[in-house]
Amino acid sequence: MKDSIRHLIQQALTRLTADGVLPEGLSPAIQVENTKDKTHGDFASNIAMMLAKPAGTKPRDLAEKLIAALPTDASISKVEIAGPGFLNFYQNTQALAARLDALLADATLGVRKNGPAQRVVVDLSAPNLAKEMHVGHLRSTIIGDGVARVLEFLGDKVIRQNHVGDWGTQFGMLLAYGMDLPRGFRDKELADLEGFYRAAKQRFDQEPEFAERARQMVVELQAGKEACLSIWREFNETSLRHCQALYDRLGVKLSMKDVKGESAYNDDLANVVADLKTKGLLTESDGAQCVFMDEFKNAEGNPLPLIVQKAGGGYLYATTDLAATRYRANVLKADRVLYFVDQRQALHFQMVFAAARLAGFVPAAMQMEHMGFGTMNGADGRPFKTRDGGTVKLVDLLDEAEERAYALVKGKNPELDETELRQIARAVGIGAVKYADLSKHRTSDYRFNFELMLSFEGNTAPYLLYAYTRVASIFRKLGKGFAEVEGQLNLQAAQEIDLAGKLAQFGEVLAGVGDKGEPHLLCAYLYDLAGLFSSFYENCPILASEDETLRNSRLRLAALTGRTLKQGLELLGLETLERM
Repeated sequence: MKDSIRHLIQQALTRLTADGVLPEGLSPAIQVENTKDKTHGDFASNIAMMLAKPAGTKPRDLAEKLIAALPTDASISKVEIAGPGFLNFYQNTQALAARLDALLADATLGVRKNGPAQRVVVDLSAPNLAKEMHVGHLRSTIIGDGVARVLEFLGDKVIRQNHVGDWGTQFGMLLAYGMDLPRGFRDKELADLEGFYRAAKQRFDQEPEFAERARQMVVELQAGKEACLSIWREFNETSLRHCQALYDRLGVKLSMKDVKGESAYNDDLANVVADLKTKGLLTESDGAQCVFMDEFKNAEGNPLPLIVQKAGGGYLYATTDLAATRYRANVLKADRVLYFVDQRQALHFQMVFAAARLAGFVPAAMQMEHMGFGTMNGADGRPFKTRDGGTVKLVDLLDEAEERAYALVKGKNPELDETELRQIARAVGIGAVKYADLSKHRTSDYRFNFELMLSFEGNTAPYLLYAYTRVASIFRKLGKGFAEVEGQLNLQAAQEIDLAGKLAQFGEVLAGVGDKGEPHLLCAYLYDLAGLFSSFYENCPILASEDETLRNSRLRLAALTGRTLKQGLELLGLETLERM
C-alpha cells in the first residue's frame, strides 16, 4: 500500500511540476508512514511540508493542490489534510477485502517483483577449509541464504556462490603434515579437522625443517604437482563434507555444486595482472604491483594501494576477487552480485569493485554490492568465544541450542513422544539461533543470548512458530486446509481491518528485503503480523461465530495469516510446525 501511495504522490508531483506549481528538478524521497491513530487515516505523508518552501507557498495550500492533482485509486477511500500539512490516506476496506481474497487464491500470495527479473549472484558463507566452521561463519551463511530465498520468491534467477578458502600458504603446512601420515591414519586424523590443523600448526611453529618443506609445498601445489593436488583434493573433500552436514542441519540452500573456491580462479590470476598492466592501471610500489585510485586515500591524504601481486610474485585476495568479478560477469552473466562478507571488509570491496569497473572487467550495468554485517558477540559484548577463549565451533553451538530447546519443549509438553519432542526441539533450537541473528539489523553487532532467543515472548522464533501453530490449530479442529474456506472477506471490526492492512503489505516488505539485503525487515513484519493476529483472535470470535458469512470471512482472514506466516518463516529458512 505504501508503494501505491508513493506512486500516486509522484504522479501528482509530476503534474504540479508540469503546471508550474513546483519548480523543475525536484526529486524528493517520498515518505509514507502508517498512522498510529486510525481515526486520522491509515497512512500519512509529509510531502507538502517538505516541498512548501521550494514551491514558495504554505504547506496546507500545497497539500490542497496535491490532493486535487492525485489520480483516483480504488484502494483509497479519501485523502484529508491534517495538522500543519500532512496528507492522510484512508484505505477502502471493500477494495482491501477484495485484494486479500485475490491474494488467498494466488499461489505466491500476490507477490510479484516490481521490475524485470534479474540474474543475481549471491556470494555467501565462504568458510576457510583449513578449519571446521565456527560461529563467525553463521551470519554470512544464514543472512545470505535468507536474502537469496526472498529474491527467488520475487522471481529472480539466483546463483549461489560459496567462495571457500581452499588455496594459499596455510595449505602447504597441511599438505606437508598430511604427507607424513599413512593414508588410513590420515583419513582418521582428518575426521577432526581442528585437531589436524592444530597438529600441523604446532610442527610448523616448532620445526624449521618442516616449515621450509611446507613453504615448498605451496610452490608445488600452485605449480600443479599431482602428489600435492591429490592430498589437497582429499583434504578439501573432507572439509566440504563437514560444511555440507552443517548446511543441511541449518536448512540452508547450499550444496556442493555451489562451491566456487579461491582455487577455481588460480589460472586466471596472471591474466588479471597482465590485463591491469595493459590498461595502464598498475604501479610498482616496493616491488609489489598495485592499483592506485584517486578516491581511496589514507588519513594523511596519501593514496591507498590495492595490491594485486606481491614483490615475490604471489597473489592476494584482491587478485582472486577481481578474477571472480569477471567470471561472474562473463560466464554467469550476472545483472547483480551481492557479497555477504563481514563489514570490516568494506574498504577492500569498495576498492575491488572500483578497480573492476576501471579495468572493464564488468559491464557498467552490473550491480556489485557488499552486504556487510556486524559481529556476533557474547554476553560481555566481545566476540563470542568459549570459556577458555577459543573459537566456538558451529556444530557445538547448534548442539546446545537443540538440547536447550528440548528441555524447554519437554517441560511444556511432557506427554509428547520422544520422536516428536526431538523434531520440535530441532526446529525450535535451530530456528531460534537463526532468527536471533536475522531479526537484528544486518550491519549491527549483536549479543548472543540463549535465554532471550528461546523465549516464547517477544520477537523470537519460538513466539512466531507458536503463532503459526495457533492458526493451524483452528483449521485442524475443522479438518480443513487453508485453501478450503468458502465465501468472501468482509472487514468490519477494527482488529480485522488492522490485520488485513498488514497482510496486504507482504509483497512490499519482501521487495524491501530484496532491494536492501536486510532480512530483519521481514522479521519485524512477521512479528507485527503475529501480534495483530493475536488481537484479532481474542476480539473476533471465529469458530464460535453463529453467522456463517462472518465465520467464513474470519476463517479466510486466518487462513491468509497462516499462509503468510508460513511463507515468511520459510523464506527466512525456518522450519514451521503444525503444533508445539
